[in-house]
Amino acid sequence: MHDDRIVEVGRLEAAWGAELTLQEIVRAEGAALLRLRIRQGRRFTDVELAPSAARELAGLLQEWAERTPGGE
Repeated sequence: MHDDRIVEVGRLEAAWGAELTLQEIVRAEGAALLRLRIRQGRRFTDVELAPSAARELAGLLQEWAERTPGGE
């Protein structure tokens, strides 16, 4: 049995009915990861990111959003 602590950080609706969920996972030994869960219908994919990868992904998303016209 493991003693991981999982806390939901946020949730949002994406294109074509997909749902994104972000969860913080703190492992029993103290390591923290961010889980990105992508759910499309009955299928889902989990990606767990270390803090450095989460920062890099955030930067790439921000750059794309700033240079791409449109949106809400």
